[in-house]
Amino acid sequence: MALPPDSLSLPSDSLPQAAPGAAASQPCDSTIEVAPGQDVAVRLYGRKKPGQRLPLVVHFHGGAFTSGGLDNGCTVAALLEGAGALVVSVAYPLTPFPQPVDTGYGVLKWAYRNRARLAGQGALLYLAGEEAGGNLAAAVSLMARDQSHPPLAGQILLSPMLDPCAGTASLREATGDATGCKWAEGWRNFLRSPRDAEHPYAVPAAAQRPCRPAAHPDPGRRHRPDARRGAGLCGPAARSGPAGHAARLQQKRHLARRAAAAAARAGGMPVRRRSPGPVRSVF
Repeated sequence: MALPPDSLSLPSDSLPQAAPGAAASQPCDSTIEVAPGQDVAVRLYGRKKPGQRLPLVVHFHGGAFTSGGLDNGCTVAALLEGAGALVVSVAYPLTPFPQPVDTGYGVLKWAYRNRARLAGQGALLYLAGEEAGGNLAAAVSLMARDQSHPPLAGQILLSPMLDPCAGTASLREATGDATGCKWAEGWRNFLRSPRDAEHPYAVPAAAQRPCRPAAHPDPGRRHRPDARRGAGLCGPAARSGPAGHAARLQQKRHLARRAAAAAARAGGMPVRRRSPGPVRSVF
């Protein structure tokens, strides 16, 4: 069943029906159209009763950017449903950045347009995800913030993959003597080039609080690191001219030092740790 982007006429039989006395309803698979010619498979968990308002959660499954599907996200989605939410779990494409983020943002806007039908009038909208899905949930929340739409009530991130510089002592302890690392492989598949690692929508842990984004006639421009006002750069790094150039060079040197430190840690070399400072909330 394909639904147009602005459709609010979601058939009642496409929502999962709650069995009498059951703690949770049966999930329902569906297909929505988030853009002309772009269909996305989703799985709906939960069903609102007449006059009821539920939290509406858009959920992204895990899989380290290389695998996974709707079945992989069933445990977390069912837990969210059990907590009282109406869950839209997304089968996002396992392709390099930025397509999964764009798809997630399209589903978020669809969920917002259909929130009254799905979860009740005035339903609050949330994002959720685990590991790679946590990365996408955080990135989509940044897009929603930068575009000032749609309004979000919060995000739920479970072991999110927010930073590719993951050569930490705890990770080495968990992987033991293994030479392969699915997280590193996942990042290699997700990031097409080193420049992608500078973009806050690809690496949300590196995002800064942005200035108000400018309106660009080219929608794809927000995915280029030089789209500074929409890419999480603020203050000196967002300026043009020599001052802004110097600030951006300093930021790139910082990213290079982080990458070098991660490589050294992966090779077992001692690295002096520095505090990254307080983490600023997206909202």
